[in-house]
Amino acid sequence: MRLGSNAAACVAALVLHNRRVLPGRERSSRRASERSRMVSSQFRPESSVVAEVRPSPNHGERNASPDMIVLHYTGMPNDEDAINHLCNPATEVSAHYVVLQDGYIVQLVAEARRAWHAGASSWAGESDINSRSIGIEIANPGHDHGYPAFPKRQVAAVTALCRSILSRHRIAADRVLAHSDIAPSRKRDPGEKFPWKALADSGIGLWVKPTMTQAGPVFTLGDSNPAIAETQALLASFGYAVTASGHLDGATRDAVAAFQRHFRPQRVDGNIDESTLATLKDLIAARDAHPSASKRGSA
Repeated sequence: MRLGSNAAACVAALVLHNRRVLPGRERSSRRASERSRMVSSQFRPESSVVAEVRPSPNHGERNASPDMIVLHYTGMPNDEDAINHLCNPATEVSAHYVVLQDGYIVQLVAEARRAWHAGASSWAGESDINSRSIGIEIANPGHDHGYPAFPKRQVAAVTALCRSILSRHRIAADRVLAHSDIAPSRKRDPGEKFPWKALADSGIGLWVKPTMTQAGPVFTLGDSNPAIAETQALLASFGYAVTASGHLDGATRDAVAAFQRHFRPQRVDGNIDESTLATLKDLIAARDAHPSASKRGSA
């Protein structure tokens, strides 16, 4: 699929959006802010793998340098609708990049700017994930629309884009994350079908071979046990926003499911079993041994 040159469409939508009548001081302040945003929205592609720039007006100033990559899926059946959604000022959402199924990459927001992709989220005690991250939307209709596999050409493009980003920013392997990792109670993307191992084989992100043992107890929602507290402490050590209470509550179930989607995708059920716990321990050991690990969440 190829998109027409439509960068002006986003800008035109912003101009129409700006014509609302506002009180004098607010109108003046808003105009100054919007002029700044309009100027900063005009930029050149930051990577040779980018095929097109379609500036979105939905961005702001960063409060920190980016040290994370967050992968999403668009979750919409139509790719053009998804890009328009990310360029519509009324939605107040955006991402830095969109990667289509055939590998065509569109940049919407300059990396120096704070795109609005993470929503309410947290990782390793940090809540302003938008300031700290580069957001990549991967075109896929998602769980609500059939959730097809990610084509190899698309995965190759995501890999090339991430490599390009890593050449410009210091991002530790354990901080290449899924939207579901940073917002486990709200999001499932990019989901269990995304080939994280393929990215890790290319030097992007952290991965260990999942331990698929069937032995040992299985803890489900509502259970209490010291093994649950151990799992919660390890999840928190890695970065998930959970508390080591020893009780498997909804937040813990969601974090376990997010961990499974990313690192043990063969079975995603939110239950704590020996396979999940062993894989989590191996992952933390790999992080702590990794030369570029952030160690942000370590105890």
